[in-house]
Amino acid sequence: MKNNYLLIVVILSNFIFGQNKQFLYEYRFISDSTNKTDIKTEIMILNIQKDRSEYYSSIRYSIDSTMSVAIKKGIFAPASDKKTVNDRVIKYPNSNQIVYTTFIMFDIYKVKQDVELNWKLTNEFSKILNYDVQKATTEFGGRKWTAWFTKDIPIQDGPYKFKGLPGLILKIEDSTKSHIWELKGIRSNQKEFVYPDLKNYRIIELNHNQFIKKFKNYRQNPTADLVGQIPDQHDSTGKFRTSAEIIKELNQMALEKLAKDNNLIEIDLLK
Repeated sequence: MKNNYLLIVVILSNFIFGQNKQFLYEYRFISDSTNKTDIKTEIMILNIQKDRSEYYSSIRYSIDSTMSVAIKKGIFAPASDKKTVNDRVIKYPNSNQIVYTTFIMFDIYKVKQDVELNWKLTNEFSKILNYDVQKATTEFGGRKWTAWFTKDIPIQDGPYKFKGLPGLILKIEDSTKSHIWELKGIRSNQKEFVYPDLKNYRIIELNHNQFIKKFKNYRQNPTADLVGQIPDQHDSTGKFRTSAEIIKELNQMALEKLAKDNNLIEIDLLK
């Protein structure tokens, strides 16, 4: 029995430290609460390294990797207009601090934030991908969440900003089922992971309170940062348009788009 226990410890140690792991989650989400039949799906990756984990969209990573290669070769690489999840989250072992990265208009915002979740473990158990999982609940971002974690993978992490359970989160969803992550696969990554460094975006670093203020201002006036950046010009038909007219039109288009993006993960950001 003792030898079996030591064997399990060795296997788990090899799993955690022997090589880097990528956990692939299917993320299903409803962006517009007034159109709940429009369910979007994207594969998100939780990349576990020895000193950190990184969460990001597989599609966004592919786009950024392609752009990074082109930039290094001196080739013009226009920004992709493909709709993807732009959120990236870096977490660190034994720390409540995370680094959250996202786009606002044409800039990348890097936000340092302390996240400490108050989990309540239940006596409910199930299976996901043949792993024994246990149910836990918490509240975060203005929503109630239910998670299923496994002690068979002793990594206190999960998708997005979720972490802190005594095992990897294999599935998590909010009470309205607007946001659901579920593990679909695991793969090894032999190389040290470095996310592509894109040189063609401005990076703005903020603390969480500063970001909340910026985010709320953006939702009210999306094109505020464009004032003074767009010159008066003639359009494709030859009609003369002032900078103010162009920005007003862009602002209206952005507001209409944001109105359909009303069901955020952290819904309290809209309060």
